Amino acid sequence: MMRIRMAAILAAFAGIVLATGASAQAPAAPSRTRLAQTAQPVSTEAPAPRARRPPIRLRVYPRYEGEPDGVYPRYFPGRNAVRDCTATYVQEYRPSGTVIVPRMNCFWRPG
Repeated sequence: MMRIRMAAILAAFAGIVLATGASAQAPAAPSRTRLAQTAQPVSTEAPAPRARRPPIRLRVYPRYEGEPDGVYPRYFPGRNAVRDCTATYVQEYRPSGTVIVPRMNCFWRPG
């Protein structure tokens, strides 16, 4: 019963919108405006062709391919440098629930 009532309300609303939309047309221009528009000379020349804009050119740069060891950026940390890493587990809050994930922080130190 509720669906029938809702369908009837929607149909009535659509009818009102269509009825007001059909009668709401632009008002007719005054006769002076029409005479002024027709009194202007009509141009027989074809309109000038529009200037065509050149296509946009994008520069594409190759992706940097790192060294075989996969270290990027490449720099020299110094003689006898040692990579010092600290690994821990941290909690991450996600929509599915809290999870524990590993994290690793590394830096170069003189060896």
